[in-house]
Amino acid sequence: MKQMLLESEKAEAAERAFARLEETAAFIMAERILMYHSLPDELSTHGFLRKWGSRKHFYLPRVNGVNLDILPYEESRLELGAFHIEEPTGNDTVSADDIELVIVPAVAFDRKGNRLGRGKGFYDRLLSETKATKIGIAYEFQIVDEIPVEPHDVAMDIVISPDSCTVVRSKK
Repeated sequence: MKQMLLESEKAEAAERAFARLEETAAFIMAERILMYHSLPDELSTHGFLRKWGSRKHFYLPRVNGVNLDILPYEESRLELGAFHIEEPTGNDTVSADDIELVIVPAVAFDRKGNRLGRGKGFYDRLLSETKATKIGIAYEFQIVDEIPVEPHDVAMDIVISPDSCTVVRSKK
């Protein structure tokens, strides 16, 4: 389905989805945000990172063995890393405890906030270590009725698409 979208449709979908994210209290209140640096088949984060980069502190994950390190985002410090994803360079990692909001990609989400990733468990291991609000973001067609859940899977608090924002679990 994603392969059938025109570049203009992808850009418009990303713009609408990230506009919904900007309206959430979780985003408005967060200063330290872990994002993802999008692959071609994901909603593009590049424009969003540039737009907010001087006003929020963004971090990106970097693959380290079977885990993800968290490093500050600076466009000039990105290089192609594991799985052909642009990752931050350097040694200035931060703890998952320092992150207030995590924006997570997926192959699919369900309406209960469950996430189907790419099968390696990187995000589940990272998300299990943080109390940060977890927001999944995806195209509309990536949101399905139900995804099989494993005991180690970590669900999202909010799921956002270009057409909807679903609060699954509200933070008390």
